[in-house]
Amino acid sequence: MADPSFDVVSKVDRQEVDNALNQAAKELSQRFDFRGTNTSIAWAGEEALTIESETEERALAAVEVFKEKLVKRSISMKAFEAGEPAISGKVYKVNGKILQGIEQDKAKEISKAIRDEKFKGVQAQVQGDQLRVTGKKKDDLQAVIALLKSKDFGIALQFTNYR
Repeated sequence: MADPSFDVVSKVDRQEVDNALNQAAKELSQRFDFRGTNTSIAWAGEEALTIESETEERALAAVEVFKEKLVKRSISMKAFEAGEPAISGKVYKVNGKILQGIEQDKAKEISKAIRDEKFKGVQAQVQGDQLRVTGKKKDDLQAVIALLKSKDFGIALQFTNYR
């Protein structure tokens, strides 16, 4: 039988993000303090979104509204990255993106953290945009999960395929 293993991934549910975006758009269209500012939020690609407003502070407030909706839908703030408001004509634009997958340097940092703890018989290998951790004992794997949860790598981590 194969050794126990699990995958470390950084993925968000696209449907939940879409729901949060739609709720934020609805709130921006209904709230009194956003009336007359032409504030909007919309997808600008597969993982990118754009927030537009006539004033810089309303654009920043719209970003906060979207963040609140993400939190209510149990999506980590580490999975959303928003830029600074930039003026484009008469409109302020804020570009944001949803972060998916683990980059190579982050994957190496995570596997180094696992190696540094010197777990007996535990290996971590990078597989594309995720990390596969295998070990001899399930207890060791649970200790690795606890270790990774206790450290902050700057990205949202999920643990899948635990077997």
